[in-house]
Amino acid sequence: MLTYYCYQLGDGVPVAWYGSPVDVAQVKLAFDEWFTLGIGIQFREVTSADQASVRIAFDQTDGSWSYVGRDILSIRDPLERTMNFGWALNTPHGYDTALHEIGHSIGLEHEHQNPHAGIIWDEMKVKQYFRASPNNWDDATIEQNILRKIATNSIRGGSWDPNSIMEYPFAAGLIQEPVQYVTQALQPPGGLSSEDKLWLRATYPLGNNPVISESEKLAQLKVGLSQLLLLDKGQTRLFEFKCPRTRNYDIATFGTSDTVMVVFEVTPKGNVQIAGDDDSGEDRNAKVKIRLVQGRTYQIGLRLYFSDSVAETAVMVW
Repeated sequence: MLTYYCYQLGDGVPVAWYGSPVDVAQVKLAFDEWFTLGIGIQFREVTSADQASVRIAFDQTDGSWSYVGRDILSIRDPLERTMNFGWALNTPHGYDTALHEIGHSIGLEHEHQNPHAGIIWDEMKVKQYFRASPNNWDDATIEQNILRKIATNSIRGGSWDPNSIMEYPFAAGLIQEPVQYVTQALQPPGGLSSEDKLWLRATYPLGNNPVISESEKLAQLKVGLSQLLLLDKGQTRLFEFKCPRTRNYDIATFGTSDTVMVVFEVTPKGNVQIAGDDDSGEDRNAKVKIRLVQGRTYQIGLRLYFSDSVAETAVMVW
């Protein structure tokens, strides 16, 4: 369950953060379009910022942007936004912007930063363009959002999709290679591409996500007692933890493995993701440190990408 909230008057944030009813409605429509793909993740609007994992502002002096995927979970202050819209959304371009930024929130990166795209930039022209309105970006932001190539192990699939909602339009001449874009603009058609939809359905398969489809009693985690994961490569397992008292807890895996860990709070309206960690490709174990509340129930979801030995990989709360 991905929860989101659009800032309103009375939230104690700058007035510039408040969205018009029209823009807020467009954001809701964009969330619905992603959800109706039939994917194993749900989006729910909540009534206060402290309940939300995605917090959305509409500051037109700050461009449009979003934190990506699990990076959102590190931003826990309810008065700190994780997504912003810098222009009106009630146009085709504006609505595509809403789809694009939501794509970031569920883990998608920019397509033009795909190392398989083969793009060579005219860096001076790119910087001149994105320094200007409506983006008003500094050079570090331009490097982060345009010029930097994403690491190969962080991209989706193995090819470039110029029609993706995650692809920016670029005027002719900003791109030097592929050579056709020297004289013609790169202009995605808008909306979710067929590859966008295929990738999301593969990444969040319906009925294979334990957060929304649980049919068996979960293994219980107890403070200080480890539980073997008993997973093969690519498999997922869900554990339950009933918090005995309010304090900070460490939750971590042990053993030589690559794992993704996600922590959910169980609520009457569904599971709410509150933390996560990914140790893939790093010489460490997935670990979360988080304050949990007495009497509440939490679930810890783990996906195993690699383990040196199935019998030696475990999870523990302490």
